[in-house]
Amino acid sequence: MSNYHIKHLEEYFQVYRKSVRNPEGFWEEIAEEHFNWRKKWNKVLSWDFDKPEVKWFEGAKLNITENCLDRHIPTRGNKTAILFEPNNPNEEAQHITYNELHERVCRMANVLLSKGVKKGDRVCIYLPMIPELAVSLLACARIGAIHSVVFAGFSANALSTRINDSDCKMVICSDGSFRGNKTIDLKVIVDKGLEDCPGVETVLVVKRTNTEVTMKEGRDLWMHPLLDVAESNLEAELMDAEDPLFILYTSGSTGQPKGMVHTTAGYMVYTAYTFKNAFQYKEEDVYWCTADIGWITGHSYIVYGPLANGATTVMFEGVPSYPDYGRFWQIVEKHKINQFYTAPTAIRALAKEKLEFVEKYDLSSLKVIGSVGEPINEEAWHWYNNNVGRKKSPIIDTWWQTETGGIMITPIPYVTPTTPTYATLPFIGIQPALMDENGKEIEGNQVDGRLCIKFPWPSIARTIWGNHQRYKDTYFSAYKNMYFTGDGALRDAVGYYRITGRVDDVIIVSGHNLGTAPIEDSINEHPAVAESAIVGFPHDVKGNALYGYVILKEMGEDRNKENLKKEINQQITEQIGPIAKLDKIQFVPGLPKTRSGKIMRRILRKIASKDTSNLGDTSTLLNPEVVQDIMDNAL
Repeated sequence: MSNYHIKHLEEYFQVYRKSVRNPEGFWEEIAEEHFNWRKKWNKVLSWDFDKPEVKWFEGAKLNITENCLDRHIPTRGNKTAILFEPNNPNEEAQHITYNELHERVCRMANVLLSKGVKKGDRVCIYLPMIPELAVSLLACARIGAIHSVVFAGFSANALSTRINDSDCKMVICSDGSFRGNKTIDLKVIVDKGLEDCPGVETVLVVKRTNTEVTMKEGRDLWMHPLLDVAESNLEAELMDAEDPLFILYTSGSTGQPKGMVHTTAGYMVYTAYTFKNAFQYKEEDVYWCTADIGWITGHSYIVYGPLANGATTVMFEGVPSYPDYGRFWQIVEKHKINQFYTAPTAIRALAKEKLEFVEKYDLSSLKVIGSVGEPINEEAWHWYNNNVGRKKSPIIDTWWQTETGGIMITPIPYVTPTTPTYATLPFIGIQPALMDENGKEIEGNQVDGRLCIKFPWPSIARTIWGNHQRYKDTYFSAYKNMYFTGDGALRDAVGYYRITGRVDDVIIVSGHNLGTAPIEDSINEHPAVAESAIVGFPHDVKGNALYGYVILKEMGEDRNKENLKKEINQQITEQIGPIAKLDKIQFVPGLPKTRSGKIMRRILRKIASKDTSNLGDTSTLLNPEVVQDIMDNAL
């Protein structure tokens, strides 16, 4: 039992050693003692990173919603499961108990079944942060449908790409969403996206903003009348341990987003176990992760991880700046939040504002404060530690990915001593390795290299939907028998890890992974543009912002450059979403290219970040003269 809740550093090292010496035995014990199974497994783990193929708890039968809902009913039926805090602070918060959540999930699951959704079908969910979003995930899982949540800030084009890639037969959306003082017409975006989605048979629409929407005869239905007449109970579908639970898209460095597939049993065990320990969650605590469920953080640490532990998890619809920059802290005081988990972008944005926004609230309920999405810089870490944690609530700087399903490197609060900017030690069962350019593991401390993981953990993504070869090429081809994270890291004198950033063409902007290729493709579609290259540059709020180098065709040379910049950003917004807009656009005569035609982004990155003292070796460039021109006119 002690393995499930680690309380001392010595215990961490003991449990960690046990977990890496005998991973199968370790995870079997956790799975057996803390979850309900309809049938036990025949084999704990089989794996082969060459294929790559990973299976955990083979042969086991279960339903994740029985572990997140049904089993809590006898002891926690009246406990708040989801605490919904609306965008408008004057609208009342909703406390949804485990009994009520169970009933709402069963009703929605019955609605899905009545509309022909069955086990294995894909359902796309495009909803704002309202309770129906969490209910939709769980309703899909209850009947064995595979949910694919698309963040409700993505454009119609991005939505249709994801719907078609996984061939979703249903979309769940809302009339609109509230975001700060804005109302966004989500249904309009969905209608536009669905013009190119022949596979979608039904669209269920949740009423949230009460805006006028167009309902397409024979396809679109209002959700609430259907829920009102649906049965309030439903036995959960029997699922295999390795049945897919959900698909979640993440930006690749090349074109098409990657539909990461997470399966049922291993994902459940790992997210529940990491949640319990990374946040040191106790029965009466109120836990709040500010992420959107459209991202993996929301899947794992708003819905599945907390509910599998019978926790009270907060869902917040709004933004940190509305009605003012004290909103987060007002909510912490109001609901006496114990664990608070947010992104460095939010911390940096709030740190720029007057301190009184934080100081006027009572944050004494906080026991743990966390950071997720990108490495937290030192200045933000100290601001967070001093003003939010008030130097008594430890900061957990968590490193993990959509592909990993759960937290991989993190301090355990009150257990691991923290150091600013370091994610510190690997979580239980995680075996990191730093690799050099030649594929050799770098031993010892005070070294840096490419971060890999050498042994499978239960919540590793199993494949990319419909493209296993791409999964192999992306994660398992760079280093033999290793999962390659795509990140660089360093290991300090005591063995702590610090993530140093992406080593491929993915830029993290405000915690969102943005592949450069899809943005460049979008820019290049503009009739005046010949070619473009995107790089990231340091930004004091977003962490990184996007800098575009754009070569114009002849027709573009005569155009008004400011208007062109606006059009380019408008095109990006329509095709990908506003999160991918460029902060700076520089029109250039050419791009620095090697003789093989590859753009030397290293040079462009240095120019964008105003670090041109040493551009490194430019001898392989086909056109070195273009570099000086770009430097002379840099923004």
